[in-house]
Amino acid sequence: MFGDMNRSAVRSEGALVRAIGVFGLAAGIVNVTIGGSIFRLPANVAGSLGAAAPLAYVVCGVAMGLVVFCFAEAGSRVSLTGGPYAYVEIALGPFVGFLCGVLLWMTGSLALAAVSTLFVANVAQLVPRLAGETVGDVFLILVFAFLAMVNIRGVRQGTRLNNVFTVAKLLPLLLLSVAGAFAIDPANLRIAQMPSGGAVASTSILLIFSFAGVESALIPGGEMKDPARTVPRALLLAMLAITVLYIWLQIVAQGVLGAELPGQSTPLAEAAGRSLGAWGRSLLLIGASVSMFGYVGGMTLAAPRALYAFGRDGFLPAALARVHPAYRTPYVAIATQAIIACALAVTNTFEKLAILANVAALVLYAACAVAAWRLRRLNVSEGGPPFRMPGGAVIPWLAVGVIAWMLTPIKAAEWAALLAVLAVASAVFAATRRRRAVAPAGAA
Repeated sequence: MFGDMNRSAVRSEGALVRAIGVFGLAAGIVNVTIGGSIFRLPANVAGSLGAAAPLAYVVCGVAMGLVVFCFAEAGSRVSLTGGPYAYVEIALGPFVGFLCGVLLWMTGSLALAAVSTLFVANVAQLVPRLAGETVGDVFLILVFAFLAMVNIRGVRQGTRLNNVFTVAKLLPLLLLSVAGAFAIDPANLRIAQMPSGGAVASTSILLIFSFAGVESALIPGGEMKDPARTVPRALLLAMLAITVLYIWLQIVAQGVLGAELPGQSTPLAEAAGRSLGAWGRSLLLIGASVSMFGYVGGMTLAAPRALYAFGRDGFLPAALARVHPAYRTPYVAIATQAIIACALAVTNTFEKLAILANVAALVLYAACAVAAWRLRRLNVSEGGPPFRMPGGAVIPWLAVGVIAWMLTPIKAAEWAALLAVLAVASAVFAATRRRRAVAPAGAA
């Protein structure tokens, strides 16, 4: 996955079936993007910006729109499996590509841990006996152990488990979107004072967590029909739908709960309770739990593949690339990933994990924007004329500028954590150079 990507790599993917079309890819983006955070973040955003909270969604929508344009052009030029790190490696070289692969794994691991904390808190609303910290930690450990076992037993089992939860995450949100509109008090939507740019930026850095995930849906680039057409259309369609849904859910929650919205641990469930009654609150809690469990299950299936690739390609111990003799799954990588994510979840809060995940994701997005600019300059094109974003020479740098502005509220400790990870990754890349030069690329 992280070896040199060249023309031979393109030829090696000729056996893959290109079956993913516009709506299939758009549905995949919506599925991986709408996880569990939207069930919690409206309270956090309202606590910072009050009734002006939709401004943060607009900022995130604009930022992600610029990034999506870059993804669209890069994805139409590089149709290899691997998504963002494939774009970056071809454009900027294997070292930067490897660092982006590490950022992608870091983002997924932190997001997995963050959503798992929300899952436990949400289930505790339905089962009060799980409300204690110790009991909650034990429950979290059992959840990760169960999901690890399911995924070790086979990809089909893990995939089936994920498919069960795909529709369940959207139905309660759509129900609240419609029913909540009739319970909005217009007085709750009046903006008393416009927030400062700094307040919007600091809120956006947390809210971007709800928009992250698009990069994961782009990984199967080698299986998309007509990437030059499919990638840009699916990206724009999905991101527009997600942004509109998020803004409307924030308006509904603010309009229904008003001053009670900040501080709510389950804001959308409380809004549903006011709009539909007790059954509506229970339905949203169940829907949120299902959505979060589906997200955690999906990431438990996907994230270990990065560790497997690192082990396979010689960056990490070869044990991580071991495949179970009976189930044919990377069982060491799956177990290791579950332990790491569980440890992060038990020792940190959702907000801290989400911000760290967002910092890693935004730096990754900035690298992808530069890669899109570089791919155009190199005139890289695979499989037909590529999509050319409007203002193609300017959009990538606008994306980098917006991302840099969104990162201004990040504290020194958070930057130190990111730089420490990149420093370790750089040392690993340098220390394993000779071993990787001797071993065939992609050897298990």
